[in-house]
Amino acid sequence: MADEYGSDFITIVDEDGTEYELEVLSTVEYNGESYMAVIPAEGENQLNLEVSILKSSEEDGEPMLTAIEDEEELKAVYDLIMDSLYEEEENE
Repeated sequence: MADEYGSDFITIVDEDGTEYELEVLSTVEYNGESYMAVIPAEGENQLNLEVSILKSSEEDGEPMLTAIEDEEELKAVYDLIMDSLYEEEENE
């Protein structure tokens, strides 16, 4: 779902069945894997939202987002995402 400004929104469901709507800020590829920088789509104070970086994969044919536990992998992906976001900002 993309709106006219280019934002993407996804809905994820945790293992307890709770749904969360997230706004995808950026998607990057690193070492053959896909990663997303996301924030909650709704919140009382949008200025204090934390960005989460999640790894996108498939398990049993189902799409899955997981946290990155390796610090080096997380730093490399974070750097790529920041470069991507700044590049997009410069092109506007």
